[in-house]
Amino acid sequence: MVTLSVWPWESYGNLKYLLYAPLAAQVVYSWTYEQDYSRALWCLHILIICGLKGLVHVLWSVYNNMLWVTRTLRINPNGVDSKQIDHEWHWDNYILLQAIIASMICYMSPSLMMMNSIPLWNTKGLIALIVIHVTFSEPLYYYLHRSFHRNNYFFTHFHSFHHSSPVPHPMTAGNATLLENLILCVVAGVPLIGSCLLGVGSISLIYGYAIMFDFLRCLGHCNVEIFSHKLFVTLPILRYLIYTPTYHTLHHQEMGTNFCLFMPLFDVLGNTLNSNSWELQKKIRLASGERKRVPEFVFLAHGVDVMSAMHAPFVFRSFASMPYTTRLFLLPMWPFTFMVMLGMWVWSKAFLFSFYTLRNNLCQTWGVPRFGFQYFLPFATQGINDQIEAAILRADKIGVKVISLAALNKNEALNGGGTLFVNKHPDLRVRVVHGNTLTAAVILNEIPKDVKEVFLTGATSKLGRAIALYLCRRRVRVLMLTMSIERFQKIQKEAPAEFQNYLVQVTKYNAAQNCKTWIVGKWLTPREQSWAPAGTHFHQFVVPPILKFRRNCTYGDLAAMRLPKDVQGLGTCEYTMERGVVHACHAGGVVHMLEGWKHHEVGAIDVDRIDLVWEAAMRHGLSSVSSLTN
Repeated sequence: MVTLSVWPWESYGNLKYLLYAPLAAQVVYSWTYEQDYSRALWCLHILIICGLKGLVHVLWSVYNNMLWVTRTLRINPNGVDSKQIDHEWHWDNYILLQAIIASMICYMSPSLMMMNSIPLWNTKGLIALIVIHVTFSEPLYYYLHRSFHRNNYFFTHFHSFHHSSPVPHPMTAGNATLLENLILCVVAGVPLIGSCLLGVGSISLIYGYAIMFDFLRCLGHCNVEIFSHKLFVTLPILRYLIYTPTYHTLHHQEMGTNFCLFMPLFDVLGNTLNSNSWELQKKIRLASGERKRVPEFVFLAHGVDVMSAMHAPFVFRSFASMPYTTRLFLLPMWPFTFMVMLGMWVWSKAFLFSFYTLRNNLCQTWGVPRFGFQYFLPFATQGINDQIEAAILRADKIGVKVISLAALNKNEALNGGGTLFVNKHPDLRVRVVHGNTLTAAVILNEIPKDVKEVFLTGATSKLGRAIALYLCRRRVRVLMLTMSIERFQKIQKEAPAEFQNYLVQVTKYNAAQNCKTWIVGKWLTPREQSWAPAGTHFHQFVVPPILKFRRNCTYGDLAAMRLPKDVQGLGTCEYTMERGVVHACHAGGVVHMLEGWKHHEVGAIDVDRIDLVWEAAMRHGLSSVSSLTN
């Protein structure tokens, strides 16, 4: 029995999809060499139905993760973390199992293989299917489901796997052991087979029931209350005929009630109906128009490019839980994503992208509907600033404590690192933070203490200035690459007189041909990188990161920090960052929130606060993720 708790192809990973190959091969072979296409058509139908069942789950997942739509209707307010996503990674095992069983039935029953004998539609078949479902599938599932919960052995070895997902999600619906899904195959298969054996089956019935079965399973696990409570007041009988997401979520929370498949009638008959089912459903719906919990912290992000826009939890949850990489099979979706981007440019405003909790503080990421290239279009800058300003004012209105600006949202040329908004709205209660103080601290703490000379590009930028002034105080010679004597001298004069000679202006890359510590704030071409001596390490704060052309050098990642271990509900990766890791400017906002600082952090970086911010980050459990890569 224990073997029924694991899948036969569990160790194969994604190679399991090769098990669909015989069906595809049969389709090709029959159409090429056989005159009777019945076998090919049935194999094709099985493949299409499997694809549609998978699509149903994906679309429900998309809806579930559209937080700007679903947040006020969520039943369990917690987020789905990466651990749960990994646990549910192979949620589609059951689809493969059903494909194998359906193929076996077709080959073992030649009469079912005759396509001419099964019409496209048969009304009697629908009636027969409903009768069999209500009299066989519903009671069988209810009895077995209840038995799994009441028998400790069966629950521990088979059903606890399904319940180990703390937050219901559409992918949770199919995530179960082999034994449970074999039972579901019987529950879902008997009405279809019965209708066909009675001679009233149809193609529409097979497609409709197979897809609707999965649709309703996803509905129960979606964690979003989609039904209006008024529906059940107007038609009270529906309380016995169809369950709701709240109804099934209560089963996952309390596990001793609400065992039905889709029809609460059987919980009523079995005296296992949770008495709070309909009252809670009504409460959630009535509260949908009310303001929900206000986040303590907001990270205001933006899109990078069209391809990376598909690295979003409301597109593909599994991909969003991993660091972003270009996936070639997503290229066909590029035109559609591009059109969505244009629509967002015209109509959209900042929206809720993801969230997590940290020490009972709700932290959200809001997305400004703009992509990287748009920030460099002169005619688009005003619109972008309007979007950022509107988001800041909304955060201020609802009571957010800290809002941190990501990457280009705090561009100096765009809004002076956030100073535009603070000066325009001097009475802001929300603290506006660019987070670059911690970014500088991360970069500076990556540099070995024994380094005596560094080469700095992007030297007169906000970060470059702070890094140069900090290092010169450590008596580190800083070769500042800049063509502007005026900008260099302005920064040099900010340094204490006794350290000013440690700042040296250079105008060419060959000036650093003997320096093995490069701090890169401006993109480098292969030719420019070639001036670095072998063994050089490239620290960087340039976006996008420079390409790794030199095999005899090492490259650091963008400044980032790992969130504390007690972070909860974090299921997305921030662009190319590892799980649990965020850009330093994001982390800087988190530290600002945890410390309860009341000042804005905008404009130029206060060099005197770099060590203070770093120590605060360490004190709150954030950690550096600096790494060397060849």
